[in-house]
Amino acid sequence: MSFFIRLLETTDEERRALERVPKVDRMIHKGLTREEYRDFLLDLYPIVWHFCPIMAAAAARCGDDYRQVRLHLYANIDEEKGHEQWILDDLRAIGTSEAGVLGRTPGAPVQAFIGFNYYSPEHVHPATVIGMLYALEVVSSVYGGRVAHSIARSLDMKGPEGFTFLQSHASMDVDHMAKLNQLIKGISEAKVQDAIINVTRVNFYLLKEFMSQ
Repeated sequence: MSFFIRLLETTDEERRALERVPKVDRMIHKGLTREEYRDFLLDLYPIVWHFCPIMAAAAARCGDDYRQVRLHLYANIDEEKGHEQWILDDLRAIGTSEAGVLGRTPGAPVQAFIGFNYYSPEHVHPATVIGMLYALEVVSSVYGGRVAHSIARSLDMKGPEGFTFLQSHASMDVDHMAKLNQLIKGISEAKVQDAIINVTRVNFYLLKEFMSQ
């Protein structure tokens, strides 16, 4: 069994638990109110803001034995930088000013998500950042497009304005998952595999808590 298949199978229950959150079910099938969508974007913003710094911190700790992980992170950083601006653009499109976003303290699950993903590459192994990438890219590629369409319909909004982040990542992260699949297949050290699986499970759990707020 390849490590990618093992990772998928051993973390699938945690992913499915995210689907069972009532708010997630509504996002997929019925949409959200304008206030609920605003609050979702407000809490998503710091996760996206910290995404590239977390990858940079992990890349800086990757030795030559994990060179492919380091190069993958460099490429991801180049593609993902500045995407927090898309969230600000989406917030403005639904009537929320930038002043209401910057400096705002996010909820506890979001703070825990960010802190845990800085902690793991520094104190466990730098390749554990793959667990964060896998969890976020699975969620984006599987649910992003459906959620954007559902919320747009519920708010009676047409066109890309207000949904740039969700719609773009729904398509981008399909390609990212294919590249991540190849990277994960190259992780052979059992201890590192186990650490990545643990980080993936914790990431799905924290995302579930975030969506349960």
